[in-house]
Amino acid sequence: MRALCWNGVNDLRVETVPDPEIVSPHDAILRVTMSTTCGSDLHFIDGYLPTMKAGDIIGHEFMGEVVEVGRDVRKVKKGDRVVVPSFIVCGNCWYCDHQLWSLCDNTNPKPEYQQVAFGYPSAGIYGYTHAFGGYAGAHAQFVRVPHADNDCFLVPGGLRDEQVLFLSDAAPTGYMGADFCDIQPGATIAVWGAGGVGLMAMRSAYLLGAERVIAVDRFPERLAMAERFTGAEALDYSQVESVVDVLREMTGGRGPDACIDAVGMEAHGTGPGYAYDRAKQALHLHSDRGQALREAILACRKGGTLSVLGVYGLMDKFPLGAIMNKGLTLRTAQQHGQKYMHRLLEHVVKGELDPSFLATHRFSLEDAPRGYELFKKKEDGCVRAVFTS
Repeated sequence: MRALCWNGVNDLRVETVPDPEIVSPHDAILRVTMSTTCGSDLHFIDGYLPTMKAGDIIGHEFMGEVVEVGRDVRKVKKGDRVVVPSFIVCGNCWYCDHQLWSLCDNTNPKPEYQQVAFGYPSAGIYGYTHAFGGYAGAHAQFVRVPHADNDCFLVPGGLRDEQVLFLSDAAPTGYMGADFCDIQPGATIAVWGAGGVGLMAMRSAYLLGAERVIAVDRFPERLAMAERFTGAEALDYSQVESVVDVLREMTGGRGPDACIDAVGMEAHGTGPGYAYDRAKQALHLHSDRGQALREAILACRKGGTLSVLGVYGLMDKFPLGAIMNKGLTLRTAQQHGQKYMHRLLEHVVKGELDPSFLATHRFSLEDAPRGYELFKKKEDGCVRAVFTS
């Protein structure tokens, strides 16, 4: 089959690789009908996340048609159209029992990589470094789905691929981020980053009862999408001296009730602090540019909630004192997609959520390297590139 492979920093190639096979009786094989880029992919493409190996198939946000199932698979069958959360879960461990799906104890076969940095490993994920299990990714014609009964969700009839594709990762990540905010009537939520996850967090905040949502970004086309498709108010951080001061003014001096970071370790910024971050990152003295997260911490009102969805490694100048002295609640996780999938599908069926606007560019799988280049550089208004084989 053909698949998009990582072969070094900023070196992606479509190659011919062996077809996936049933390994466990709980496996399914999918023909991938659509997959998409994700901002977290850029971290290992750019070399900031280690444990990639040349030839690794990448991609973790996808949907497809079941073409083969193991003998113990009960909930899906050949021919079913399904969407698959990006994290692989066993369904039986303590973490799965408590709906902490991305922390599953049994799906990361290489826990030693994460234990050094994190103390305990997370669940496995498709196409996202060997620290996260080394699973083959979904930018391919076919993909193996372990624990298919837990991880394959049937797509209701009448929905287009673009309406459900982003329920694999962007939508549940954004929804979880809004859910973490414990939104109360009248709440104001500020979201850093108007990419796929940020836009889904904005829309989700309104679905969960927010009165106001403020989108913080610098790209006019993304801010316009935030206004048009989610109802958020736009704040271009490149046009103001202090995002924190502007948010304070917009909220009558109090600050947002909750702040969501949907940016992560490669945040753009302004001023000397950003230049310092870039220099240290280039010299591999730390892995993260953290301006967005620091702003969110400082902007959040006293007693508010900080919801962190961006991927981070090691960041310096972390204002823990602000979190402690302001009494902030910090919530963060990789997305628990299995927890939110049925709820999100219901929102889509009812017309309350339509993530299809994220699919700004479409490519064949053979042109996937070009899609990633466009996505990475945010050229031509690209929010997400989707691939079909």
